[in-house]
Formats: sequence, C-alpha cells, structure tokens
Amino acid sequence: MTQSVVVQVGQCGNQVGCRFWDLALREHAAVNQKGIYDEALSSFFRNVDTRSDGNGPDIYKGKICSLKARVRQSIKALLIDMEEGVVNEILQGPLRDVFDSKQLITDVSGSGNNWAVGHKIYGCQYRENIVEKLRKTAEHCDCLQCFFIIHSMGGGTGSGLGTFVLNLLEEEFPEVYRFVTSVYPSGEDDVITSPYNSVLAMKELNEHADCVLPIENESLFEIVNKIHQMINSGKLGSTVKQNSLVTSSAGRAKTLQEKPFDAMNNIIANLLLNMTSSARFEGSLNMDLNEISMNLVPFPRLHYLISSLTPLYTLADVNVPSRRLDQMFSDAFSRDHQLIQADPKHSLYLACALLVRGNVQVSDLRRNIERLKPSLHFVSWNQEGWKTGLCSVPPVGHSHSLLALANNTCVKPTFIELKDRFMKLYKKKAHLHHYLQIDGMEQSCFSEAISSLSDLIEEYDELDATKGGPRIDPSRLKIAV
Repeated sequence: MTQSVVVQVGQCGNQVGCRFWDLALREHAAVNQKGIYDEALSSFFRNVDTRSDGNGPDIYKGKICSLKARVRQSIKALLIDMEEGVVNEILQGPLRDVFDSKQLITDVSGSGNNWAVGHKIYGCQYRENIVEKLRKTAEHCDCLQCFFIIHSMGGGTGSGLGTFVLNLLEEEFPEVYRFVTSVYPSGEDDVITSPYNSVLAMKELNEHADCVLPIENESLFEIVNKIHQMINSGKLGSTVKQNSLVTSSAGRAKTLQEKPFDAMNNIIANLLLNMTSSARFEGSLNMDLNEISMNLVPFPRLHYLISSLTPLYTLADVNVPSRRLDQMFSDAFSRDHQLIQADPKHSLYLACALLVRGNVQVSDLRRNIERLKPSLHFVSWNQEGWKTGLCSVPPVGHSHSLLALANNTCVKPTFIELKDRFMKLYKKKAHLHHYLQIDGMEQSCFSEAISSLSDLIEEYDELDATKGGPRIDPSRLKIAV
C-alpha cells in the first residue's frame, strides 16, 4: 500500500488541512460504524487510546475519537505556522488527540504578509527542523508516493515558507510526487502585498511542483453564497442542519456580508477527500495519485489543474435530494462548479480526469464522456485525453459524487489578472522596501518572478492559438485489396 504525507503551511493551510482530517474521521466513522480497526482505517491512523481496552478506536456521536495520525499510513500530517493562534486552536479543539508536538513547527511573530520573511528568514531558520521531521515521516512509510502541500498564496508564511518547503521536498525526495493545493487571493483581498507574494510564490510552483490545484477565494465565496441563496429561497426543499459549518452560532444561515471561511475551507477539504478516496477505499477502477500527474501533465510547467466538485454542498451540513447521475457530469463542466473563476467549456483541454465515488459503473462513465465530448475542445493531439477512476464508497450523505480535474487553458485569466495586480504595485515600486531589506532578497527576485509568470502565460497563449483549427483525425491502416 502506498503512503502520502500532508504538509499544512500557514493559517489557511492548517485550517483547510485540519478540516480535511475532521471530515476523513467522520467519513471513516460512517463507513466503519462498528469501529473495527480495518485496513482502510489503518491506512490513515493508528489506535493509541490508552483509555480503551485496545480492541479498537472509540466512535462517539459519529466520530472516531481515539485515533492519532499514524506513523505508517496513507496520509501523515506536518503542521507548520509562524503564528501560534491556529495551531493552538487545533490543539484545544476536537482534533487535539489526533496530533502531537512531534508534528508541529510554530513560531510567535508571524511573517507579516511578507513572502521574503517566510522564504528567506524562517526558511533558513527552520530548515533543519523541517527536514528532520519530513525524513522521520518518510522513514516510516513503506512506499511513499506523494507529498500534499496545502497553503495560501497571499500571506507571508503560506506563500514564502510554503514554497520553501516545496523546494526542500524536491531536494530531499526528488522521486516523490509533489501535489500543491494553492488558495489564490481575490482582487479585494485585505493583504495589500498579496500580488507580490503570489507572483514570487508562482515562480517556485512553476519550477518545483508536479501538480498544482489553484483555488480562488472569490470562487469559493460565490459558491457558498449560492448555497445560502438556495437555502433561503427554499429550492429543492433544502435545509441546513443546526450547528453546521454554514450556519452561525444562532442556528441561522450566515448573511452574505459575513466571510464564511469555515464553509469555504470545507469545500477545499472535500476536494482533497475525494481526491484521496481511491487510496482509502476499494473501487473497481481506483486511480493512484501518481497517475494524475502522469496522465494530465503533458508539459512540465503546464501542471495547473482546474478542479470542479459536485455536489458542492458541504458534507452533512445541507440536506438536499441527490442529483441525477447525468446531471452530475454536466455540473462538473459548468462554470458554477469550478473552484476558480473560469469557464472550461470555452477554453482548450489538454487532458481531463474524472474521479467518481458511489455505485457508478464504467459504462456510466463512458456514456457521459461520449455525451459531453462534442461540447468540449481538446488539443488535436490528445482528443481522447480522459483518465477515469471509480471508488465504491460515496461521501457521507450522498449516493455519489464527482471530482473533475482538468488541465485547461481557462486558468490563464487568473494568471493575467494576478500579473496586472502585481504590475500596478511594481511600477510604482510600492512596498518594495519591505522585501529588499531582507537578507538575500534582491530586486532581481521580482523581475525573475514576473518573467516566469509571463512565460507561463505565453505558453498558454500558444496553446489557445491552436483552438478552432481543423481537427486532425488519426491516420488509419489501409487494407490492400
């Protein structure tokens, strides 16, 4: 059995990562209702509850409560943050028994929304500590397959130290795949220097990641708002459970003025939950994580995968009737279900993966692919660029779900907007002195970063230029008569 390691960096990375662990516990508790310590459970956790008789983990009110992130497992977590607030909340919350001090690296002062502080100062300061903890984790894995990094692009720790960790992983474990879930700031982000941080981090992602899942805060916010509007309008007879992640403490649906970070983090956590389902449960057509990179990334730098998830409703929070299977496939390719502001149907596909959970047959997959293909534009040299996976265990509260991962040129507008926001500051040299006063940080770092981003945009431009050209059918054998 292969193993993966999760590295949560910064406030956003730790909040999303720990929401993932909580959902994973709830999912295994729902599947394994007797609390038997089975193979699926052992791939994630080990039982260390000294209060029980040692026969298995406790399940209380739908949660497995007595598990620690195990040493030999499919997913292992390392929590890194240069502020103690979020990590302290984790250690005092429901997941306090899941992690121990050996999995934590924290400081007190933070990175001050400065990529250079996270990357240059804290990176050098904590390098040996990070490498030591990563090596100890890897030594206990029988077959280490990939690292998951969860971080944000706008802050200092997530962008700076997060990409520093990415570089370390390439140096120390060059043969292990590096998957990065990156949360991009919106145009109305309250961190003024977020364009600098994001572009500096993008250069590192271009050079050192195998796959990047870009997710936009603005897109998540719109998705959560749509869920609330559906709830408030009474469509589909939907209801919100009391004390759920999409309700306030008073049990009412959150107003649109509030920023529902918990619900937004929940959507990202569900993305990761579905992405790792094949590693945790059985299926007739399970997909290894390394197969995603192998099949969806035809060129090294074009490794940004657009994700869409259906159903979007947060796990066990919203009661709605299940979507019809065919409608679920249509939703996955619609603009409303993308986790970035993009419309993949009007852009060019390099490849696409469909990860389905629940009682779905291979014939259902093929039928829907054939139904959707005429409306999707694939590059001429990869017209059959589909990768499919089937996991028999559906998410809690749903009969089936679908995660679509697409290598599509529709990610280009996100990068163009980021470049424009960067240039507005950079042309005036605004806030640049905060970065240049850090040892090892030079103005050339900025010019190289924006050049790297411009080159990436140009590569997508070249692909888009081929869209609409004549479709070249593969040559067929001619039979001599």
